[in-house]
Amino acid sequence: MRLSPRLTQAFVVSLLGLATAVTLVILIFVIVFILRKGLPAIDMEFLFTKPQDMGRAGGILPTIVASVLLPLIAVAIAAPLGVSTAVYLTEYTRESRVTRLIRFGADCLAGIPSILFGLFGFIFFVTILQMGWSLLSGGLTLALMILPTIIRTTEEAIRAVPNSYREVSTSLGATRFRTTAKVVLPNALPGIVTGIMLGVGRSIGETAAVIFTAGSSLRMPSSIFDSARTMSVHFYILAREGLSSEKAYGTAAVLIISVLAVNMVAYGLMNRFIRKRS
Repeated sequence: MRLSPRLTQAFVVSLLGLATAVTLVILIFVIVFILRKGLPAIDMEFLFTKPQDMGRAGGILPTIVASVLLPLIAVAIAAPLGVSTAVYLTEYTRESRVTRLIRFGADCLAGIPSILFGLFGFIFFVTILQMGWSLLSGGLTLALMILPTIIRTTEEAIRAVPNSYREVSTSLGATRFRTTAKVVLPNALPGIVTGIMLGVGRSIGETAAVIFTAGSSLRMPSSIFDSARTMSVHFYILAREGLSSEKAYGTAAVLIISVLAVNMVAYGLMNRFIRKRS
């Protein structure tokens, strides 16, 4: 018995809607659970004082500072490299074995567990290059982690720009570089920003790679060569050692709120940019 196209369409739409609803329910449950446990622990003292007694008392100010600096270092390194690589692959080369090999390598790199990045960062940056446990070592390691995401998302965003835009620009006498800089990249900017924000989100919540490279010092970092503890590492240590479940949930709540805020600001800026160009 063959189902009618209308019935098939209704079934598929219902199935997709159910999958979306389940995903949203899981997301909301996780957020509400963490916030319900963590919000009572958050106050001005918690946010703006240093930890005491290994995190059992005091606040989380140094971990907030480290959680801001590490993603900034990682993005400052990975974003130019990733965007430049994507531009080269899409605008300056033809499809070949080399380009396919680069894309395959980027896809494989994106699938490597974060703890292996941490082990590599510890051996190479911390030990061989003698950078020690520092924000710089952690930032370089996180840059390697988010680089494949930025490359692939930027590449897809550039490919989504219609070829007619390039043809019009070329017909007006613009060089390939000027066409790429003035036409292609501005139109691909929303997708590029999305890829960068995905990298930022992964950097903020990363634990395994950071604890191997940036360390877990509770002191306020004064330079990129100092060891530091991010909020995710702080939450992990508090929960694992059983030092303070209240402080652990409070740290997790601040971390979730930070990630949500970063994503909301990024999507707001992206939508504003799209409206200006439409």
